[in-house]
Amino acid sequence: MHPLYALLARLEANGIHFTIGRHRPDTVMLTLTLVGERVEIDVFEDGRMEVSRFTGNEDVVGDASLVDELVRMNSD
Repeated sequence: MHPLYALLARLEANGIHFTIGRHRPDTVMLTLTLVGERVEIDVFEDGRMEVSRFTGNEDVVGDASLVDELVRMNSD
């Protein structure tokens, strides 16, 4: 079994919610939202995985004006 499918089965068996995306031509990305962190797992065709963890608290840090600012700052 390809490691991607093994990982999907393992996450599902443990009740861990994930989304699947494709942001690079050579990987499939799984994004997990866990308590206190977000995890991105890139799975390559050869089964290799790269994991990035983004930790922090879940405090509210702004309102709609912050959304507007973030969109403006990150627009093309």
